[in-house]
Amino acid sequence: MNTSTDITVLNHLMAINLDVNIWSARKKLTPADFGGADLPPEELASLGSKKICNPEDLKIFGTLKSRAVNMLDQSGVRFLGGWGIPEDSSEEIVKNLIVIRDEFIDAKEQFLNRYNEAVLDWIGQHPGWEKLIGDSTVGEDYVRSRIGFKWQMFKLLPSTNNDVVDMGLQDEIYGLGKTLYEEVAKAATDTWHRCYAGKNKVTHKALSPLRTIHQKLTGLSFVEPRVVPILDLLTTAFNKIPAKGYIQGSDLLLLQGVVTLLRDPEALVEHAQKILEGGDASDILNGLLADDMSMDFEIQTEPVPPLLHQSHVPINQQHIDSHGLW
Repeated sequence: MNTSTDITVLNHLMAINLDVNIWSARKKLTPADFGGADLPPEELASLGSKKICNPEDLKIFGTLKSRAVNMLDQSGVRFLGGWGIPEDSSEEIVKNLIVIRDEFIDAKEQFLNRYNEAVLDWIGQHPGWEKLIGDSTVGEDYVRSRIGFKWQMFKLLPSTNNDVVDMGLQDEIYGLGKTLYEEVAKAATDTWHRCYAGKNKVTHKALSPLRTIHQKLTGLSFVEPRVVPILDLLTTAFNKIPAKGYIQGSDLLLLQGVVTLLRDPEALVEHAQKILEGGDASDILNGLLADDMSMDFEIQTEPVPPLLHQSHVPINQQHIDSHGLW
């Protein structure tokens, strides 16, 4: 699967690094914490850590960091340890990060305002270990310095016309197409298991993750030539789905076929190439649907062993191969 990205992609790409620090509320255990007990040497075993504050009090920071990561995953592609994002979407992405950062800072101030109380509550929850926790506590200023939310965004340009100097950057750029299709496959696999596996009907909510994939590909359509025909496939599929009611029957089979295709980067690129060469998105989707319906027909008409006609055989012992449809 050749999905090399040309270095001219930098004309449309910004790089962003998310820099979020969350205090662990842990300190390393020391031999002194065990009152001089006979412990094995460090080369044989190392001590763990002790929690000096309730981890639940810090959970909000991890939640907000995950929100920021998910937002960047939906808008960009992993690149240089951070993300590559469309330059024309950078302002909107920063606005979203500002909203999350402000919630993060507010949560930080709320936590620091009750930090001492939180430590005392934690000590109170562990009677008999007051000294172990109390001797390890740190000041509010220290905690403040260990909690932060920021990011850096920058524009990349090849440093010179010297291929040797630019080699590392070129390698990262050339792999962007492959990375993008792998990320789509991962999102599609998650969508399959959450929304489509084992279902004989779904609501229109099942379209939401597919529209998120479509939005990601739309913003990054400049990364690789076959992204545009993939968008054509998705748009054509969306247009075939009725606007109201449950999605079932052939409509559901069509979406299941699309999700299955998105899960397979090589097959996805192959079908997109057919469109680039003059193929029609509707014809490709009809082919996927025909394949799915053919497999479904084979499943329904598969000969039933004689024993299965006997009433004493429990129905839950029958097994029908899903062929990837559920």
